[in-house]
Amino acid sequence: MRQWTFQNIDFKSYPSYSGEDLGVVWSKEQLKIRIWAPTAEEVIFRLYDSAETNQPEQSISLRKSVSGTWEFQLEGNYEGLLYTFQVRDEAGWLNECPDIGAKATGVNGLRGMILNPALTNPENWEKDRRSAVVKPTDMVIYELHIRDYSISKDSGIVHKGKYLGLTETGTVNPEGLSTGLDHMKYLGITHIHLLPIADFYTVDETKTSPQYNWGYDPLNFNTPEGWYASNPYDGCTRITEVKNVVQTLHNQGFGVIMDVVYNHSGLIFDSWFNQFVPGYYYRQRENGTLSDASGCGNELATERAMVRKFIVDSVAWWAEEYHLDGFRFDLMGIIDIETMNQIRKRLDLIDPNIFMYGEGWIAAESPLAENLRATKLNTLRLDRIASFCDDMRDGLKGSPFNKYSHGFISGLTLREEKIKFSITGAIKHPDIFYDYVETSRQPWANSPSQCVNYVSCHDNYTLFDKLQYSCPEATSEEIDRMTRLAIGMILTAQGVPFLHSGVEMHRSKGGHHDSYRSPDEVNQIEWGKKSNFGGLIRFTKNCIDLRRQHPAFRMSDSDMVREKLSFYNKYIPGIIAYQLKDHANSDQWKNILVLFNGNNYSVEYEIPLKKWLIVAQNGEIIPQGISHVTTGIVRIHHCSMMILAEE
Repeated sequence: MRQWTFQNIDFKSYPSYSGEDLGVVWSKEQLKIRIWAPTAEEVIFRLYDSAETNQPEQSISLRKSVSGTWEFQLEGNYEGLLYTFQVRDEAGWLNECPDIGAKATGVNGLRGMILNPALTNPENWEKDRRSAVVKPTDMVIYELHIRDYSISKDSGIVHKGKYLGLTETGTVNPEGLSTGLDHMKYLGITHIHLLPIADFYTVDETKTSPQYNWGYDPLNFNTPEGWYASNPYDGCTRITEVKNVVQTLHNQGFGVIMDVVYNHSGLIFDSWFNQFVPGYYYRQRENGTLSDASGCGNELATERAMVRKFIVDSVAWWAEEYHLDGFRFDLMGIIDIETMNQIRKRLDLIDPNIFMYGEGWIAAESPLAENLRATKLNTLRLDRIASFCDDMRDGLKGSPFNKYSHGFISGLTLREEKIKFSITGAIKHPDIFYDYVETSRQPWANSPSQCVNYVSCHDNYTLFDKLQYSCPEATSEEIDRMTRLAIGMILTAQGVPFLHSGVEMHRSKGGHHDSYRSPDEVNQIEWGKKSNFGGLIRFTKNCIDLRRQHPAFRMSDSDMVREKLSFYNKYIPGIIAYQLKDHANSDQWKNILVLFNGNNYSVEYEIPLKKWLIVAQNGEIIPQGISHVTTGIVRIHHCSMMILAEE
């Protein structure tokens, strides 16, 4: 019986292969096959004519080749056939499966599919171009799940829960209000962050009955998920439909960001990695068992040569083949720094404006040394790669792991330094007292472009649910004010703003804190209720408009932030006040005052005696201005932001 412990094995001694021809490469004349399996004693390649057939059309023994690879060439055109590999090592035969880098698969990803890549391209694909936004601080990112965004019966979207649902325009709810793409366009979103669309394990693509998963359990890392496709049996369909989504979103002015999971695999001992080179792709503890920094049973050994090559090649494949504009890395702290920087270098060869960011933390202990991890505190050593700013998240609403905890927007005082730190984009700034930041006792970003500011995402409670728990006696009007304050602070801070889809409609998951496999009733966007939140939606749109119209709120140079952004010294609990001065970032406004009040009572605040244009006050914002005032004292209403501009 095979033992799945790997003590005293020097995986670093395994040969590595640097060629670009791994996998199954199709042409009309021949099929080129090469896989890396240095511990194999025999490798069989099988061809099938369908997903249901158990009897292969052909079985071929591969030849041992250079650097631990096995290869073969088949003459003829094998387009449309399915395939598997099976490896025998000294412990016996492993399971049949596709190669680890399969670009197309049949239903449920159990067999690879041989395709002519050109046939997967939609019409005019060669003319498709990435987003024109080149500075990360100019982005406004909106995170969504393919199924959540369209599955509601009130979405007005025909292809509910499918890729093609994100290609539909002109969709409305029963009251005639825009949904889907038109809703995001109204808001002014620049980039759409898609939760994982690479093939994942837990959903059965053959079933039409309701089922659900976020998709953070990868199976085939280079193949689109078939659950979202109109025909999961045809590997070509899912690829074409993803490209249709990207092309449509680009044509509508959006950039497209893919959520990628290179820190662990969905399957463990039965994973495709373990069917080719048992143990190599995973980190082990000292006793030889698999380590588990992901909390999902395993973690990839990204520092090993062929694991690093696999990840770098995979990201480059998605970027080049699917014209993607960015990548969000799940549990990026499990990935080593060198691998992340190697991805950056490879993407620079494709398009240096492709944005990279990730979760700068791990879920459990890892044998990878802390100084080698791509964590938030090591962001300074990452090349143009950003980290999520949990300082802002926790500072605004309290800990996501304690539903009763408070933050700035729910009245917690004496913790304002954490918010101030995040407002600067997590860079070194002379006005920040780092000993009081708590979560980050030192700056961790080289520039604001490396700081992704957010208050909520798919993980943990939605903002609305968190506020319901932490402020049980708050009225609906008070919850609305807290939400507006959070959104306003995210969208006026330096750095890269990130919004969870539906936050502008008080999205609720019924109090579920981890809805990764909860039903549609919990996870869906409830488009039928959109009319209830018209004021909050307009507020969000106006905040985005303000950010777009005024570059002072999106500086990308750290020296400029230090020079042009200064906080007021006068401390009042629950108040944050700062100035953007001297036409910051060539803004048309000479000076801008930004004042936040997290208290449940109004506060008078002294400001320079000048003629000011009031842009935001008392939970409302109009970028063109609400009114003019000449005063040396203003009243900041309870739980709200105030913005004044000296024209």
